[in-house]
Amino acid sequence: MQRSNYCGEVNVSHLGKEVNLFGWVNTWRDHGGVIFIDLRDRTGVVQLVFNPEINKELHKIAGTARDEYVLNIKGLVENRPEGTVNKNLSSGEVEIKVTEVKILNTSKMLPFQIRDDINVAEEVRLQYRYLDLRRPKMFKNFQLRHKVTFLVRDYLDKQGFLDVETPILLKSTPEGARDYLVPSRVNPGEFYALPQSPQMLKQTLMIAGFDKYFQIAKCFRDEDLRADRQPEFTQIDIEMSFIAEEDIMALTEGMISYVFKNALGMDLKAPFKRLTYDEAMGRYGTDKPDLRFELPLVDITAIAKNAEYKIFSSVAATGGIIKGLNAKKCGSFSRMEIDKLIEFVKTFGAKGMSWFKVENGKMESNLTKFFSEQILAEMKEVFNAEDGDLILIIADKSQVANQALDFLRRHLAEKLNLINKDAFCFEWVTDFPLFGWNEEEKRFDPLHHPFTSPKAEDLKYFDTEPGRMKARAYDLVLNGLELGGGSIRIHTREIQEKMFKAIGISDEQAKERFGFLLEAFEFGAPPHGGIAFGLDRIMMLMLKEASIRDVIVFPKTQKAQCLLSGAPSKVEEKQLKELHIKTLEHLKKE
Repeated sequence: MQRSNYCGEVNVSHLGKEVNLFGWVNTWRDHGGVIFIDLRDRTGVVQLVFNPEINKELHKIAGTARDEYVLNIKGLVENRPEGTVNKNLSSGEVEIKVTEVKILNTSKMLPFQIRDDINVAEEVRLQYRYLDLRRPKMFKNFQLRHKVTFLVRDYLDKQGFLDVETPILLKSTPEGARDYLVPSRVNPGEFYALPQSPQMLKQTLMIAGFDKYFQIAKCFRDEDLRADRQPEFTQIDIEMSFIAEEDIMALTEGMISYVFKNALGMDLKAPFKRLTYDEAMGRYGTDKPDLRFELPLVDITAIAKNAEYKIFSSVAATGGIIKGLNAKKCGSFSRMEIDKLIEFVKTFGAKGMSWFKVENGKMESNLTKFFSEQILAEMKEVFNAEDGDLILIIADKSQVANQALDFLRRHLAEKLNLINKDAFCFEWVTDFPLFGWNEEEKRFDPLHHPFTSPKAEDLKYFDTEPGRMKARAYDLVLNGLELGGGSIRIHTREIQEKMFKAIGISDEQAKERFGFLLEAFEFGAPPHGGIAFGLDRIMMLMLKEASIRDVIVFPKTQKAQCLLSGAPSKVEEKQLKELHIKTLEHLKKE
C-alpha cells in the first residue's frame, strides 16, 4: 500500500477523494459510539472517523487502538460537520471517513505524552529520545536545522567554495581542550585523536591550492559540559586564500543574512556592529557582550583611587580596577535586594560590592564619609546618574571585576525586563590580544590558537614583550554568545616557529606535533585565513532554545553520557587485549 498524502497536508482541496495514510495515533476519543482518532505524522494530524452504523468491523478495530499505535488507513475526505472546524490545523476543515484500517504495530504505555507542553525530567526525555523526537516542536527544530545547513551549502557553493571532507582519525596535537583518543590495533601503543577542529588540515588545503574550502564538520572536545556545550558538536568550517579580515567578515555577513532571510524570513542589517576587544572588555566586561540592552560598565579607577575608602585605594595601588554600572531607576531597591545582588556577584569571584543611591542630586550611601564631595560629584557625572538611580561598584583584579560585572549586567537586564527576546544583535569583536598570561604555569598561551597571525606591526615584540601583541583575529557574537571565531593564519615557517617558541613549545615538540604543517609552509604557502561557526549554537539561538541539547538529535548529558544507547560503556576483555590496553582495574588485580 502506497501513501497518497501526509496527514497534515490533507485539506479541502482533497474533498471527495480517497486517501491512503500512515501514522501514529495522536489522540483517541469515543463520542457516543463514534470513535475519532487524530492520526499524526511529521507534517501534522488529521481526524479519522469510525462510525459503527457504517462499518462495525472497522469500528471494532479502531476501538482497540490506543496512543502511538501505528496505523494504515484508507478513506474518503469529507467536510467536518458545522461547528467542529479546527482553524488551528491545516487539516482542520476536513475529516476522513475510514473505509480500511490496519494496525501495523502497537505501543506500550508511554513514559510521557507526545505533545509539546510536557513537564518531564530531561533525563527521561533523553532516555526515550525516539519518543521525544516525535513531538511536533522537536521535529520543527530539526526541520529548520536541515534548512539552515542546506542554505549554508547553497550560499557557499554559489561563492565558489568546495565542500571537502577531512579525516576523523588524526594525530593528537594538544593545544586546546583535551583530545578524545582512539587506540590503534595495528599500531600497538599508539593512538589517533578525534579532531577538535579541522584547523591544520584546512590550512593544508590552502597550501594545496584549493583556494576556497568549507565543511560542515564533526568536532570533538573532552571538556566540562554546560547548556551550550557538547563533547561532539558540528562546525561550519571555512577557509580562503589571498584574503584579509574584511573579506571574511563580508562573506560571513552575506551567509548569515542569506540564512536568516530564507529560514526565518528576517532581514538583517549589515554590516554588523564592530567592537575592538578593548572596547568590549571596557564597556561590558566580556569579549562576547549581549547588545540587546545597554547597562554599560564604567571604569572609575582614576577617580576613586584617591578616596579614603581603603578597599578602593588598596585595589588601585595593587594594579586592580574600580568599576561599576548605573542601574537606572533602581534606587528604590531595598537593602535586602541589594544584599542579594552582593551575594550574586560573590559567586563569580568578587569579594563584595559597594553601592550608592542618587537622591536629591547627590550620591548617598553609608560609604559617603570616605569620599570627598568632588570625588562623589565626578562619580555621579561619569555614571550619568540621576535621582532614583542605583550605582553598583566592584573593586578587584581586572579579570574578577569584569567577570562579576558582566554577569551582574546580564542578571539585572533579566530582572528589569530590559531584553528584547525577539531581537538578534550581531557584533564583531576584533583586535584580540595574541596571548593570554597563564598565571598557574607562568607562561603565555595563545588566546585563539597557535596558528593565528599577529599584526604585522607587532612582530617586533615576539622576543621582548609578547603580551603587547595583537592578533589578526575576529569573533562573531550573537545575543551574548560566541557564534564563531577565526583569524588570518600564519603562513611562513619562520613566524610559526616564533609562535611556538613564545608559548613554550620546543623545536623538537613542534616537529613532533606539527612537523607536516611546518614543512608544508616551505612549499609556497599562500596567505590565508578563515572562520568556524558552531552550528548547534546558531540553531539554539534561532530557535530560542535554552539548551543546545534540544537542537542536537542524539545529545549527551552533562556527564557526557548517551542515555539512549548507554554510551560510554565497558568493552569485552578480548577487545582490550587486541588494543594492547590494560585498565586500572586490571592492574590492581595483577
